[in-house]
Amino acid sequence: MAQTKTETTPATKRSPRTLAGTVPAIADSRRAQMLSNYEAALRLMQEGKYDKAHAAFDKMLAAGPGDLGDRIRMYINACLLQVTKGKTSFASHEEHYDYAISLLNDGHYEDAREQFKAILKQNDKADYAFYGLAVLASMTGDSHMCLEHLTEAIRQNPRNRIQARADSDFQDMADDPRFTELLYPEV
Repeated sequence: MAQTKTETTPATKRSPRTLAGTVPAIADSRRAQMLSNYEAALRLMQEGKYDKAHAAFDKMLAAGPGDLGDRIRMYINACLLQVTKGKTSFASHEEHYDYAISLLNDGHYEDAREQFKAILKQNDKADYAFYGLAVLASMTGDSHMCLEHLTEAIRQNPRNRIQARADSDFQDMADDPRFTELLYPEV
């Protein structure tokens, strides 16, 4: 019987393999650099330095993002949104209201709330902003605030009562007797 000799050989590091063969070390170092740049850009975003993060992501996109392309594009859009946030100007109150409603419809509830409040800060008689806040509260399940804002909208403009009766955005409030009493006080 032959004896097997057990030798301990030092473990050799193998290059990563793909279906096409081994990955060259250059690709590994390039990938590592890309990940490092990506993490640095994310840190800039977390610090609120959206201009710098946008520039870093743009640079990565131009250099060939590989499998991170979709994420990089998403973060570029997020940076642009943050940079332009607060720099929006409106030709009229109606335009500002339309913007707030678009934010609401897109599910950006906090941004919509800020816009409605900005409208009210400029004009505390803007019944439509109170109406928008009522819709927002209804959509987010805050029945108390919905009723409070809708009451003020109706107080300032009684036509809001008729509009609210047909508005499907208040469907979650339909079973609340306070809501029914507000919309149909004559019954």
